[in-house]
Amino acid sequence: MKGTNLGELEELIMLSVGILYDEAYGIAIQNEIKERCNRSITISTVHSVLGRLEDKGFISARYGGATPERGGRRKRLFTLTSSGEATITKMRKMRNNMWDSIPKVALGNA
Repeated sequence: MKGTNLGELEELIMLSVGILYDEAYGIAIQNEIKERCNRSITISTVHSVLGRLEDKGFISARYGGATPERGGRRKRLFTLTSSGEATITKMRKMRNNMWDSIPKVALGNA
């Protein structure tokens, strides 16, 4: 297993894998990030990050069934591992804690 730190794009892709649950594959993840974050990333970038996350043990992959729509090709589907779930939960708590620690005056909400 590689390091356990997450970059911002890795976190977005892990969250997308979680959102898509049993239908998380490259194009669906790319579309999810575009729709929710208005951020365009290439499919090769998505696959590169997915490979890194798999190496870190945060996601696992399996092949779905072949479909006529895809010319008989199978989708590679991704799911969060228990280590991945724990990591994004930890990231969420850390971010919430930091947001909650900002004085209201610092955000112009005095």
